[in-house]
Amino acid sequence: MRIVGGLYKGRKLKTCEGPGYRPATMKVRESIFSMLMARGVFFEDVRVIDMFAGSGSLGIECLSRGAETAWFVEKNKKAASLIRSNLKELKVPARNAKVVTKDLFSLLSSQPEKPFDLVFIDPPYGKDLLVPALEKALANGWIADDAFVLAEVESTVKAPDEGAVANMELITDREYGQTRILLWRK
Repeated sequence: MRIVGGLYKGRKLKTCEGPGYRPATMKVRESIFSMLMARGVFFEDVRVIDMFAGSGSLGIECLSRGAETAWFVEKNKKAASLIRSNLKELKVPARNAKVVTKDLFSLLSSQPEKPFDLVFIDPPYGKDLLVPALEKALANGWIADDAFVLAEVESTVKAPDEGAVANMELITDREYGQTRILLWRK
């Protein structure tokens, strides 16, 4: 897999293989970043959290575009190690990236020092974790006001009702083959 844009454009990322891992395709990543830029996201000013990070490709794409910081939350130690390896290979400064090898829901049970401006949620397919992750992140202050929240889920998953995502406006709901992209603004 190659990075789509920014400072590290064209550089290869190592990815995980196995059940539950499905790195976003180049077409999907290009679409995601086009959507965000069309809505005025200036990556230089953004704090990013990549939940259920897997390979970390979405957070790394943000760092490539100049994001202030990116957190990668991945409980699988092998995948988290791979993210660290990719960050090291790209020579991403340690102050700009943090890999958290912890269960997401355990992390979200606490409050962050500072909320995030861009939140990626890419839960494992078939586990029904999108709404619980959104609810916990919203309840404990992980999502900044005016933040964008982007979920990558299987195409059969419908957008959660407004009650589950209070104070968030669904602005995009698109399908790409077996993948659905949902984009909200808080």
